[in-house]
Amino acid sequence: MKQSIRNRLKSRQRRVARRIDKANWNGQSPMLVTPATQYELAERTQAISSGGIGVVQQLVRQLGIADSINRRCPIFKLRLPYSEADHVLNIAFNLLAGGTCLEHLELRRNDEAYLDALGAQRIPDPTTAGDFCRRFAKLDVFALQEAFHEPRLKVWQQQPDAFFDQAIIEADGTMVETTGEKKAGIGMNYKGQWGYHPLVVTLTNTREVLYLTNRSGNRPSHENAAVYFDRSIQLCRRAGFRRVLLRGDTDFSQTTQLDRWHDDGVEFVFGMDAMPNLEKLADTLPESAWQELKRKPKSPRKTQQTRAKRPNHKEQFVIDKEYKNKRLKQEWVAEFDYQPTACSRAYRMVVLKKQVSVSQGQLKLFDESPYFFYITNLPKKTSPPRAIVKHSNNRCDQENVIAQLKAMGALSAPLHDLVSNEAYMVMATLAWNLKSWLGLSITETGPPVAKEKRQADKHRIVRMDFSTFCQSLIQIPAQIVNTGRRLVYRLLTWTPWLETLFRVHECVSRRLLH
Repeated sequence: MKQSIRNRLKSRQRRVARRIDKANWNGQSPMLVTPATQYELAERTQAISSGGIGVVQQLVRQLGIADSINRRCPIFKLRLPYSEADHVLNIAFNLLAGGTCLEHLELRRNDEAYLDALGAQRIPDPTTAGDFCRRFAKLDVFALQEAFHEPRLKVWQQQPDAFFDQAIIEADGTMVETTGEKKAGIGMNYKGQWGYHPLVVTLTNTREVLYLTNRSGNRPSHENAAVYFDRSIQLCRRAGFRRVLLRGDTDFSQTTQLDRWHDDGVEFVFGMDAMPNLEKLADTLPESAWQELKRKPKSPRKTQQTRAKRPNHKEQFVIDKEYKNKRLKQEWVAEFDYQPTACSRAYRMVVLKKQVSVSQGQLKLFDESPYFFYITNLPKKTSPPRAIVKHSNNRCDQENVIAQLKAMGALSAPLHDLVSNEAYMVMATLAWNLKSWLGLSITETGPPVAKEKRQADKHRIVRMDFSTFCQSLIQIPAQIVNTGRRLVYRLLTWTPWLETLFRVHECVSRRLLH
């Protein structure tokens, strides 16, 4: 970053800090005053609200994403005027620029400054984008996801050696509801919800979506999961990960695949249904086999002052209404060897027993002790039972990723059949992956203080919610200026994330190391 830019950023930061400092109050009250307003139309100045989109474009150029899409996923016989990459990136950029559905493309294509920022004469409208999605067959969608792996591997190759210690791959199904009656391929699940039931496979380390396949709403969660687990394992090993761990809930226990994965050196932690035979084995365990599970306390408050706990109004409401109230009192863990019917060898079965107190109003009814089972091939020396339980609990972060994909509009069904909606979901999830790749592109170099700051920024961007990411790094007003052979994004305001934005732009503008 240029020293002049760094100085201006610090000057803006000091000016904002002085303005919002309570000690500098000028006596104004109330603060929100409605002045007389007037609207005018600028004659020459062009500006966009998503000034951070230029950094994403630079990342696309650095990783060769457009070339990879056009080469690996040929849909058109003749690319006039749009290529396959134009359509895919158009949908991804729409979500990054603040859109949440196909119809918002119409706003983007009528924004002259946005077109200038993309260097485009025009972009596809919603109808054309929908027609492009309808051209896909099932194999074309798979080829598009394989095309994303080329830039993904380039990003991973820039990471430090510790990054490749272990890859944690998770899979889960989610319901994408729709009220449309004429959408081909929809189904109804056991909850009575109509829609599609896509399978989402993610890499926990970076929260990236590795694979997504759409299915009818009445299909089970684990359907075809082994196929995409295998593809993900191959991808991670090609990247250089030394260990691969698979995780999933009870629907993904995949007992017919466990022997094959174990022989291949793949580790796994899967939930198992509390079947009668497993509960019987847990009941026969001696008392000495059980160890109390003590959860780590929540992180202490950063403030030195201790505060009294506020009353739990939710629980008080349950008591007042005399609903059944379940409270966790204590937990224990144990393990035993167990050989599933579909397996030729035994694996570790970790069992978690909870003591739950059931009451109604002020009256205690009884205690119950439900069991939770987890099957794994992780060695006991490095992964005791409490570590297996922790693995299973950490798997819940994938539900947060899926919730983010739904909130940003990636997991939606705007088109008329199963495959076209799958194509749209895959293109839209590219916006989520671009967020992760931007974070991973930050190099961890420099003096110790600068290196620590870069590592913190990298971690924050990778773990950030999509809306927060867009508000922090993308939704920044910028003037678009064409000067000679350069396109200049002249940022019009200061935010605390501008220094990070300039640092990311510096990283994505350099030549990749091979």
